[in-house]
Amino acid sequence: MATIQKEPYDELEPLEEFEELEEIPKESFEPEPEDGETSKFFSSTLNPFLNSVFPVLFIDNKFKILYANPSCEHLFTGFLNLAGKYFIDIFGKFFEMSAIREIRETILQGNNGYSWKGEARIKSREMATVQTRVYLFSADLNIKRPREFVVMFDDVTEENKRLLRSVFMSLLEASKLKDNDTGKHIIRVNYYSRCLAEELYHKAGYDRIDADFIDNIGFLASMHDVGKIGTPDDILNKEGPLSDWEWTVMREHTKNGAFILSTYPNPMAKEIALSHHERWNGSGYPFQLEGEMIPLAARIVSIADVYDALRMERAYKAAFSHEVTVQKMIESKGTQFDPSLLDVFLTVNQEFNSLYEQNKD
Repeated sequence: MATIQKEPYDELEPLEEFEELEEIPKESFEPEPEDGETSKFFSSTLNPFLNSVFPVLFIDNKFKILYANPSCEHLFTGFLNLAGKYFIDIFGKFFEMSAIREIRETILQGNNGYSWKGEARIKSREMATVQTRVYLFSADLNIKRPREFVVMFDDVTEENKRLLRSVFMSLLEASKLKDNDTGKHIIRVNYYSRCLAEELYHKAGYDRIDADFIDNIGFLASMHDVGKIGTPDDILNKEGPLSDWEWTVMREHTKNGAFILSTYPNPMAKEIALSHHERWNGSGYPFQLEGEMIPLAARIVSIADVYDALRMERAYKAAFSHEVTVQKMIESKGTQFDPSLLDVFLTVNQEFNSLYEQNKD
């Protein structure tokens, strides 16, 4: 399966918002100590953090990063060579503007005993969002006007993600109680969608696909039919073709799903549920969207969903081989499927086949 190649993080230009803040007066700094004094103090303060499991930065009172411990370098793998850069240039965009002002006042004016705590959401295209609690405090409280500060990060990403996703997984499990003849379908659709997104990550024109997009679609694709929890059992599990009015009711699962997932913090969840049955030529449902009016995530999941549906044996159809499935999808290029996305699918179709074989019911 395609994987994201790490690329060096381009240093950000200083934040315009930060530049608008009052310029730091040079006379606010005490005279620099002798080099030997600074080196001795810095080394003794640094020692406890060298091998700490907590990601830690040291910055000076001009906001320059003096040191990042190994845990910090590991956490922010997309941010190479943090030492020597300026804290606000690198991390400023990930804080609220009010937090930036508070940090500035903490360092320059000594608010709360030269200490501050808050939150930041840190990311780059190559790195999924890291949700952190951030603690800033003086490296030595015995100094009247500290020259060095410790910035400690507490990564709560997985904790928050687990809590959020467990709630929505419960909804998904509830929907499977009504329509469980699809076996591992939803698991495979996750895998296919992630595989296709990873391939698109490397293609020109898909800059919006970043590490967050790939991580999210790899979970949210499985939620595409969660709205079927509101579909009557006699329609959902009917053997044989549906009547026109039954199809009208069945199609409501897209709107139901969008309503259920409207509280999910990432709009991708709602987009997939609502639009995965839209068609490139505008003949889909529920709103007959066409072309790029259809959200990208929904266009990806549409390919993944149809591929798996064709491969599966259902009460009303036999299973198709991988080769026949691919040919049928080619025939729908530009009508049902985004032609550019389908071309990319064709380059990784054997990976789809492998994922199906590895995760058969």
